[in-house]
Order: sequence, then C-alpha cells, then structure tokens
Amino acid sequence: MSNASLSPLPSADRPDVTARLRDALLGASFTADGLLELLGAPAYAALSRSETVPALRATRGDTPLELLVRLFLLQQPVPHARVTDVLPVDACLETGWLVRADDEVAATVDVRPYGGPGGEDWFIVSDLGCAVGGAGGIGNHAQGVVLGVGGASTTLAGLTVRTPVSAALDLGTGSGIQALHAAAHATRVTATDVNPRALHITALTLALSGAPAAELREGSLYESVDEDATYDLIVSNPPFVISPGARLTYRDGGMGGDDLCRRLVQETGERLNPGGFAHFLANWQHVEGEDWTDRLRSWVPRGCDAWIVQREVQDITQYAELWLRDAGDHRGDVGEYQARYDAWLDEFEARKVKAVGFGWITLRRTGAAEPSVVAEEWPHPIEQPLGETVRAHFDRVDYLRAHDDAALLEAHFTLAGEVVQEQVGLPGAEDPEHVVLRQNRGMRRATRVDTVGAGFAGVCDGTMSAGRILDAIAQLVGEDPVALRDRTPAQIRLLVEQGFLEPA
Repeated sequence: MSNASLSPLPSADRPDVTARLRDALLGASFTADGLLELLGAPAYAALSRSETVPALRATRGDTPLELLVRLFLLQQPVPHARVTDVLPVDACLETGWLVRADDEVAATVDVRPYGGPGGEDWFIVSDLGCAVGGAGGIGNHAQGVVLGVGGASTTLAGLTVRTPVSAALDLGTGSGIQALHAAAHATRVTATDVNPRALHITALTLALSGAPAAELREGSLYESVDEDATYDLIVSNPPFVISPGARLTYRDGGMGGDDLCRRLVQETGERLNPGGFAHFLANWQHVEGEDWTDRLRSWVPRGCDAWIVQREVQDITQYAELWLRDAGDHRGDVGEYQARYDAWLDEFEARKVKAVGFGWITLRRTGAAEPSVVAEEWPHPIEQPLGETVRAHFDRVDYLRAHDDAALLEAHFTLAGEVVQEQVGLPGAEDPEHVVLRQNRGMRRATRVDTVGAGFAGVCDGTMSAGRILDAIAQLVGEDPVALRDRTPAQIRLLVEQGFLEPA
C-alpha cells in the first residue's frame, strides 16, 4: 500500500453532514457498549488481535447495527438499498464517507466506537484496515497510513493526568485519540503531526465524536509550534520504534537510535507551564556498559520532576521480529524479510545495543531547587486508568521534599485504601519470615516491611502523630524509643513515596 493507493478521505469541511452521520450511528447503537453487546466478549476481544472472523459471524443478520459494523469496522460492502434506512447515504456519498459500486456502498475510512472516560460515545477514524488490531493487515508499504486505536494509545490515555487545563498539546496526533481526550478537559487543544493525512483524520475524529475542533499544525516535534507557546499538558505517542531508516511514518521517527524520544523529552521542559505535566510513551536503548536508568535520567530537562517506568525489555532479536511482523514483512518475500532483519541487527550491533526498553515518561514542571527523578522497572500488572495515581505520585514528591525526618515524626498518616498485609513463613512458625504490604489499586505495588513497619502502618488512622505511634510500639516491644525514632523515618518515607501511607 503506497501513498498513492490510500483512499481519499471524507471532507472535514461539512459539519452538517458529520453531525447527521453521528446521530445516525448513535441511533443504531453503534457505540462501544452496543458493539460489545452485539458481538459478545470473545468476538470483541478477537478484533484487538486482528481477527475479524468471529465478528463477521456475529453480524450476518440485517439489523442497522450489524450493517454499520460490517460497513465501518469490518470494511465489508453492504446493499445500498438497505443502508438508506440507516444513514444519510446521499450526503455521505457526496462528502466522501462512502463510495458506491453498482448496488452496494463501502466505507472510505475505518470508524471505531470508543467509550470516553466519562461515558462519552466517541468515534476514532483511521485508514482502512487500521481500526482493528494495528498495522498487521495493511501490507508492508504503508507509508503515510494512519492507524486507529491500539494498546499504546489507550495506555497513554489512561496514564495522563486529567485535570482542567487552559492549553494542551498533542504531539504526533495520529488518529487524534489523545487530542480527543484532552478536549474533554482543556480549553484549547493543539495537535501536530508530520503527516498531513493524520491531521485531516484527527479533524474527522473530533467532529464525529462531537468534540470541539483542535488547532492543527503540520510538523515534527515542536517545529510547528509557536516559539513562545507553553502548555499545561503535553502528550505524545511518538513514532518511537528504533529502526534502520524511516520506512513507515506511523512508527519510524527518522532519527538514529532513540534520539527522537530523547529530543522530545529534552525539548519539553521549556514548553511546560509551572506545574504542567507531560506524558510520553518511548523506547530506549540498553547499551553495553551503560545503565539504562542513567541514560534516561540524562534526558530529563532542567526544572522538571520526572517519573520513568520501564514496563518491558526485549532483546534485539525479539524487538526486530516484533516490528517486522507488525508491518506484515513476514508475509512477503523471504529474502526481503531476511535482508530487513539483518539490517536491523546491523544497526543494533553498530550502536552496541543489547536490548530495547519500553515504557512511559512523565515530566512535571517544578520550581524546586532539587527536582526529583525516579526511574524504575515495573513489569507487573497495573490498574488503568493511572492518571490519578500519577498525579498522586508527584503530590507525594512535593510532600516528602517539604518534610525532613523530624517533620515526618510530627505528621499524621492514614493507610491508603485497599492495602492488605501478607505474612510469609513456614507453617506453624511462631513469627513470619517477612511481612509484605500489597496494594490492590493503581501500580499494585508490594513492599517488604519489618514488624515495626507493619505495626506502624496498621495503626495509622490519622489520629496520632508518627512519633507517638513509634513511642507506643517501642514500649510494646521493649525497644529504646529514641533509637526507634532514629531508624524508622526512612521506612516511613518509603511507604509514603510508594503510596502505602497518605498524609492525613
């Protein structure tokens, strides 16, 4: 699929037709909830794996919803006469949402129902073949293609802090999902992309979802943004794939190694308003003789707190195979596939890369003299959405920065909600070998504590200061209260930092 073979896009300049189309889709329950009810959970889940057969089997009837699913989500032609009862067909043909061949009509773009965080009924527009399961079905020459909703998109949307803001910026908007989320809580949204087709599709996504229009700018990173413009929120799911060359716009940034992600992070500090957040997905190289956390810490701009979470690490062969398969290269000529695979390994070998990490980076503009930079590996299950967890992390950073050990002992704390205690030891033993506190929400962390730490956390209900609790524990276990006060603040600080304890 080359640029020349991409379908012409619907007009973005006919809001009257777009509004009528939206009303028709909603009237037929072509929504995320309606789709789940029609298809059932197994067929619905299969769509995310690029498998459409179960959904096709579930839509063999003639109801309006079945017709719309086949038309806009499964890219099947439907009878013109039948769909005239469901859609404003003539207007959709005139504005390019549909094309006609004989007695059938077909969609020119994918339209996927998408549920907003507040129960909104949204629609994500993308190129044909891209609303379901990513790029695997679009061939291996998809330069300029615009993908729909994927796991990376929803991950970024879920971890973004959602507070009312004046100005938000979506860098590399793609199909517009991040701009759509931002429009729900930002007065003004700017969306950029190096691909003009993506900007057109973003306008369609916003209009079909009933969201305010965004300011659309063509360009890479910050080059299309006004030089003095600053924002309260910046989000980006950039083309972060570390690859030899820039063959596919949707994934390859065209810079060597992980330079695109590095530049994106480094150039963001001066673009954030005080207290503003920036959220990025990224890949980064694990280079021989270099700690990955040192590499990422060096990216953080001055004046910013940062929280960097590595969710996954792949060796270079796994990584190359993942993205070759994502583009469908494994289904083409064997010799060409092997040559591309070899080129990928040549690139990594030249850069002394042994593995690639994937995760997220959050920045917050701060006026603190010593910004906090936390870089950690957390491959364990989490609970989305994480936006409130992310915001709370930085609130705790502020709290701990303002409280030395003496102030911590004077403070009052409560145990965070849904924290449980686990005791591990041999059956029948009088005392456990160790005690673990575990969260059932957010990051779902687990941390080992000693008996004092477990006892302390267990009685934190906000009524007594930390120091008074420790004095009571010292009397109970027969320990010197001064010594206990001296050695425990570090454990309290860790429990606050990780969200097990909250300031009362």
